[in-house]
Amino acid sequence: MTHPEPPTAKRPRRADAARNVQSLLSAAKELFDAHGPDIALDEVARRAGVGNATLYRHFPTRQDLIVAVYAGEVTALREQGATLLESEPAAEALFTWLDSFVVHVATKRALALAGTESSNERRTELFDHWHRSMRSTAQKLLSRAQQAGALDTGLTVDDVLALTSAAAIAATGAEHARGLLRIMRHGFAGAPARPAE
Repeated sequence: MTHPEPPTAKRPRRADAARNVQSLLSAAKELFDAHGPDIALDEVARRAGVGNATLYRHFPTRQDLIVAVYAGEVTALREQGATLLESEPAAEALFTWLDSFVVHVATKRALALAGTESSNERRTELFDHWHRSMRSTAQKLLSRAQQAGALDTGLTVDDVLALTSAAAIAATGAEHARGLLRIMRHGFAGAPARPAE
């Protein structure tokens, strides 16, 4: 008669696998940020301290790895929004999150496109999921700011995200995108010019 393997015997392998996945995702994020999504996957495995077989066991294709890294970025934005809702004044919470969002769009757009490039159906499904997640976060932050009287109640979440995304795409980099967001927040009008003496 055979006896099933005790549950405790499997735990180390699951813990090792989870550590390997986290190491691979951290290494891939660093390398993608520095060199773009076309970096050699062998380099990702080396940076993570695992063998190529381990990388391909968890992420059979480059696209699988890219999607996992980008999904983590979206999750981090959503979690930041939830924290800001509870910890910051309404207007500051919104614009702190938009600052992260505009940098995200300015620097991660190539990653999102690379992760969804091989299948139109998959691209639509993934983009829809990511868009819904970020739109929901932005809506909560915007609604709170409007209820606090800090923003025009006629402003919609689609307005906010469209303008912020446009600034990110038009910008020459993350800092330029953040500067454009500050202009959107404060407007073009500055202090009145002093009359010439």
